Amino acid sequence: MRKNESTGKADGGFKWLAAALSFAVLCVQPLTAEEAPEKTAAEKVPADLAGKIRAIFPGITINTEERFVDVQAVVCLAKGYLEVIACAKDSREHESIVMVEAKPSHIHASLLLIGAQPGNPAMRKPSNEEGTRWLDIPPSGQAVKITLLVPDEKGVMTERPISDFLSPSDDESSLSDADKAEEKFPDSFLFAGSHTHQEGETKTYIADVNGNVISISTFGDEVLCLSGNHAQENHALAWQINTDNIPDLGTKVTLRLRPKVAPEKKE
Repeated sequence: MRKNESTGKADGGFKWLAAALSFAVLCVQPLTAEEAPEKTAAEKVPADLAGKIRAIFPGITINTEERFVDVQAVVCLAKGYLEVIACAKDSREHESIVMVEAKPSHIHASLLLIGAQPGNPAMRKPSNEEGTRWLDIPPSGQAVKITLLVPDEKGVMTERPISDFLSPSDDESSLSDADKAEEKFPDSFLFAGSHTHQEGETKTYIADVNGNVISISTFGDEVLCLSGNHAQENHALAWQINTDNIPDLGTKVTLRLRPKVAPEKKE
């Protein structure tokens, strides 16, 4: 994908929309740091599209006026330790709070449509030609606030931070010093954007295959992840479901993804 050269006119807006839709169909490689537009997220969506886009992908609603993405989800675990927050169907339901039927690549494209900037999941790259030394690359991407819309006692959908549904592990041995110091689960993740695998002329969005939508542990293919590298063997059990707050199994909820916009710099 190339840098968006839109001037904010109607034709530029539709080019921007087409580019995001093309990602979902063709699984184009996410933007690199060099290709990323310099505009802020608040300036990404042209005025002529604001408030007009609602449902483009199955199970997803896009609000371009308030700039958030709603994904239909179902509670798939009511008790236990967690490695992911949200997974795709038939993947990690045994260690995730919610399951979504929407394709991860469609969630990625929806975030693009409201101006979120993807980065990269955690990865390792060889640092010499022989491949004997490796360099750990931390995850990057725009911060995205995660909330759940759940029914209250009267059945009214209420938005609550994702931290309401997690609590620290009961197993002290699984907690790192950083985990022990963390009083509350963070409310935002990085839009890492997974990655693609190309075989011949076919590109595959890896999260569509493995189902990692929002991960706590580091898998290296998730759409959204925590900052830093959280090895599965020592971090997977650091958080568990808060059984006091989680709705019953099978409850339909809404996963809301809201990119955070950095405050404007003062002159």
